[in-house]
Amino acid sequence: MRADRLVAVLLLMQARGRVTAAEVAAELEISVATARRDLEALSTAGIPVYPQPGRNGGWQLVGGARTDLSGLSATEAQALFLLVGPAASIAPDAKAALRKLVRALPDTFREHAQAAAEAVVIDSARWGEHVKERPELVRQLQDAVVRRERVRLVYSGRGRDPSERVVEPLGLVDKDDVWYLVAGTADGRRTFRVDRVATAEPTGDSFERPDDFELSSAWAEIVERMEERRSGLTATVLMDERFVWVMQDRLGRNCELDGTVGDRARVKVTAPTPLMIAQHLAGWGGSIEVVDPPSVQAELARLGRELTNRYTRMDHPGE
Repeated sequence: MRADRLVAVLLLMQARGRVTAAEVAAELEISVATARRDLEALSTAGIPVYPQPGRNGGWQLVGGARTDLSGLSATEAQALFLLVGPAASIAPDAKAALRKLVRALPDTFREHAQAAAEAVVIDSARWGEHVKERPELVRQLQDAVVRRERVRLVYSGRGRDPSERVVEPLGLVDKDDVWYLVAGTADGRRTFRVDRVATAEPTGDSFERPDDFELSSAWAEIVERMEERRSGLTATVLMDERFVWVMQDRLGRNCELDGTVGDRARVKVTAPTPLMIAQHLAGWGGSIEVVDPPSVQAELARLGRELTNRYTRMDHPGE
């Protein structure tokens, strides 16, 4: 089971002493079947958690004992606190929770866990800017994700008029300072840019989150599909090998090294259209050579003529 959920289940049992699978499911926003599997996994791992049959039964720590989260290995504890620590640097609630988690760890783990939690600080503000607050709309959608409540969106797609639809919010992703909502719809799972959402109104209707849904996996699939769309055309470019890293730094996964030709490196540059590739490459001037396709060569030539015509006139304004 996941280490973060292990912590949550143990702290819940530490607070209540005895819990049922249904109570764990409601508290952690998971299915009853998943909660039961998690409780069984804790017991199998050697943590003093046992089922108590009967009408008033449930799962409890033996003798009402309080756990010290000994089910976590040193590696798992460090991994968990590496994830939680950065959030604590920007969220007071997370910082308070982190202190409680550290106290709940075995003494032998605490020093390394504390060091892991303090290893990274996130400063989300760019130079010269104040820290950006999370948009209120993101907060509203996040609440709907946690409550598993359907939301009525008024959404404006690219080049489309606003439309209204009811969605089942499954998770939110912040990618490069742009927020995305992953949600279930009548037409299947869809992704919405939050900055294109005009309004988000809770409907009061709940929904069942798919047991097999994991936001990180779903987002990885979305990114892969988007990158495939963004990489519809490939150009072969020759350039000085010393500067390949600069091209790759600017274009990311849209630039790949593909061997050498003589004393030059051959790279593959991808984008949806010839014009977009040409725009990426125009600033390199004569230091690169586009081998193919001809469509990208033509766009570069056209851009060159435009620049020549414009700035030649500026050099000779009277002519």
